[in-house]
Amino acid sequence: MTPDPTWPATSVDRLAGVPWGALRPFAAALDAPLARVLEGAPAERVLDRFLRERRDLRAEERCAAAEAVFGVGLWRRRLRHHAGAEASGRLLLASLLRDLAGRPDAEALCGLAPGALPAPVPPPRDLAAFYSLPDWLAAVIRREAGEGAAVLADALDRPGPIHLRANRARIDRESLALRLADEGVRTRPGLLAPDALEVTSPRPNLLALASLREGLAEVQDEGSQLLGEAVAAGAGEEVLDLCAGAGGKALQLAAAVGPSGAVHALDPDAERLARLGARAARAGAPWVRLHGPEIPTGLLVDRALVDAPCSELGALRRGPDLRFRIDPGGFAAHPALQLRLLERAAGCLRPGGRLVYATCTFRREENEEVALAFEGRRPDLERVPALPPGLAVARNGEAPRLLGADGFLRSWPHRHGTDGFFAAAWVRRRAGGT
Repeated sequence: MTPDPTWPATSVDRLAGVPWGALRPFAAALDAPLARVLEGAPAERVLDRFLRERRDLRAEERCAAAEAVFGVGLWRRRLRHHAGAEASGRLLLASLLRDLAGRPDAEALCGLAPGALPAPVPPPRDLAAFYSLPDWLAAVIRREAGEGAAVLADALDRPGPIHLRANRARIDRESLALRLADEGVRTRPGLLAPDALEVTSPRPNLLALASLREGLAEVQDEGSQLLGEAVAAGAGEEVLDLCAGAGGKALQLAAAVGPSGAVHALDPDAERLARLGARAARAGAPWVRLHGPEIPTGLLVDRALVDAPCSELGALRRGPDLRFRIDPGGFAAHPALQLRLLERAAGCLRPGGRLVYATCTFRREENEEVALAFEGRRPDLERVPALPPGLAVARNGEAPRLLGADGFLRSWPHRHGTDGFFAAAWVRRRAGGT
C-alpha cells in the first residue's frame, strides 16, 4: 500500500524540535539501555535507571536521553525499514535522528563512523510500518477507526498531555490554577471534564508540587475524569468502585459524594488499595472505605462503577514501547471477566441506581459487545446515556460529540485529545418497571 499523502505525521514532525545535539557526549552510554528496551524491558524503567545513574546531566541532555530511549522503543519498526532489519540500538538511534528528525549529522552525534547507516530510502508503504505498529494493532486500528485510522495511529505515536483533576472537596478548578501558577506550573482548563486542568508548562516536576502533596489535585487523564462524571454521583450517596486500583476515580467519586456519603473501593491487589488509602487520607476523604476483593455482604449502593480490566489500548501513548510488549493472545479472556464483574456490581444496585461500565480500550469485543451481552441478560436494567446532558459535548463546542446515538461514551486521542475510553450506563428499574 502506497503511503497516502494525507496521512498525518505530527508525531514525526515533533522530533525535529528535540535538542539532539546534547546527545554527543554520552551517546555510547545508551547502548546498554537501548538493548534492554529492544529486548522487552519497559522503556520508562530503563530510562529512570539511566538518569538516576547520571544526575549531573544538564536539562537538555536529560531531554535528549529520554527522547532517544522512548524514540527507539516506539519507532523501532519504522527505523528498521530505514536502518536494516538487524540494526542495533545505536544504529536505530542514528536512523531516528536522520530519517525522522532530519538531522544530517546523525552518525556523528551518535558516535558512529560516516557511512554506518545505509543510504536513505523512502518511507515505508503500509500503515503498520509507517507508524511503527505491530500488525495486529494496525488491524485493530483500521477496523475501529475506519477512515480515521492514520489519524488515530499518529495520535498514538505522540506523547499524551498531562491533566490534573481539582479535588472539588478541597478546592475549585480556578483556585487550583492560581495556586499552581504560584508554584511555577502553567495550566489551562480542560475542554471536557469540569474539574480538569491541562498542564502547559514543559516537563514540570509534579511530585515536588505542594498542591499535589496536600491533596488539592490528582494527576488524571481528562478522559478518565469523564468516566467518573459518568457515574453522576451526588452528595450523600453510596458508591461502589469495583475495580478501584490505586484509586484515581475512587477519589473523584469521593469528592462528589462528600463526607455524608461513602465510596466502597474494591480491588484484589492489597498494595494498590494501600496506596489508595494513603491518597484518600491526603485528599481529606476518610469516607473512602477499602474492602479488598470481596463485596461486603448485603451492601446496597446508589451508584456502581465497573472500570474493568481490559486490553488498555486506549492508553498506548502513555507507554511508547508498550505496543511491542503486549500479547494480544490474552485479549480473548477479557469479555468473560468483564461480564462477571458487571453481574457482581449489578447485584448491589438499589432500585433507581446507576451502573457504569468502562474500559480504556477501543476494541469493540470489550466495549459494545460486552455491554450488549450484559444488558441482554438483565431486563431489570435500562440503558441510559453514559454522560449527564451538560457533558455530552465539549464546552467550547469544537470537539466532536462524546456520546453516540446508542448512548455509549467514546473518547479518542485523535478526536478529543484524551486517552481512548468507552463507557455504558444503565439504571435499575423500580418496582412496576419504571
